[in-house]
Amino acid sequence: MGGLVVVTTVGNEGQANLVASELVSRRHAACVNIVPGLRSVYRWQGKICRDTEFMLIVKTSEKEYPLVEETIRELHNYELPEILAFKVCKGEKNFLEWIEASLDKTAPFSDEEERDVLDETNY
Repeated sequence: MGGLVVVTTVGNEGQANLVASELVSRRHAACVNIVPGLRSVYRWQGKICRDTEFMLIVKTSEKEYPLVEETIRELHNYELPEILAFKVCKGEKNFLEWIEASLDKTAPFSDEEERDVLDETNY
């Protein structure tokens, strides 16, 4: 199964941490990068808007994409969330294998991993 990078934006750090933590803890994503300070200029309902947002870069698989999208929609507070997916054409072999292994729902989390995912003070 191929690797996928999903991009979304959220309006604040709390929501960024929530979405990222849920995606990883549910094993829909191997990793989520949170990029603060993103400046967005866009047209919305006939007006040009400017906002500061947080970008989430989600490393996942094509198989997990429907659950990634569902989780983002479930937790997102935007009326129309940006959810874009890009296929990974090439990548470091071991990294791509790590993504697949991280998404394996049959492998149990250790107690330490579970605490780390849920403890937002690790940031």
